[in-house]
Amino acid sequence: MKPILIIKTGSTFPEISKHRGDFEDWIVAGMGLERVQFNIFDVSKDLPLPEYNEISGVVITGSHAMVTEHYDWSKRTAKWLAGAVEKSIPLLGICYGHQLLAYAMGGEAANNPNGLEFGTAYIHLNEAAKEDSLFSILPSKVAFQVSHTQSVIKLPPTAKVLASNSMDPHHAFIMGDCAWGIQFHPEFDADIVKRYVEILRENLRVKGLNPDELIQNCFDTPYGEKFLKRFAEIIIAQ
Repeated sequence: MKPILIIKTGSTFPEISKHRGDFEDWIVAGMGLERVQFNIFDVSKDLPLPEYNEISGVVITGSHAMVTEHYDWSKRTAKWLAGAVEKSIPLLGICYGHQLLAYAMGGEAANNPNGLEFGTAYIHLNEAAKEDSLFSILPSKVAFQVSHTQSVIKLPPTAKVLASNSMDPHHAFIMGDCAWGIQFHPEFDADIVKRYVEILRENLRVKGLNPDELIQNCFDTPYGEKFLKRFAEIIIAQ
């Protein structure tokens, strides 16, 4: 199998990576494959992304950057993602990756008008998700970890919504047959999201959230790992 490309758009906080690793480590572990099966590509290093025929699938990580900041590396990556969608390469955009995929295909990301979403949240799958090759393994109401300020406020013209909740009507969408954007974090566990809340405690409080309540309501869920392993299966089956 050709390598699975992990497009690294940022890193977690040093106080988290010191003990738990970084975004790409959590994605690799969640997908249940060996590290040698992945190509970890840091797009901030100003190098050309791999040729499409050199990879079997793509995961775009989250980031502490914002899509609306329009960094050069982000705009270059967006153009590359549009080509990957056109070539029907299995692709999964997580959080920042979800928003960047939407932007690349004609949608829009911005501050979530409903506010910040942190902690463990329930997400509701719609009827389209029940027939989707990736989402059909999940129950109609499922808990995932969330940590984001911005979201997709306008979908690309041909995107199809798969999941939503009261905070975000576009928690997940699909483009074509195999390019998914997800606002939630299947690679996070409860410990990671609790660490995020602790680090951002004062900022969250200023924004009207209760950090202690968020931490108290965090819990582990088996669905993140199941979701990532299912995405790995889709790639391998291509």
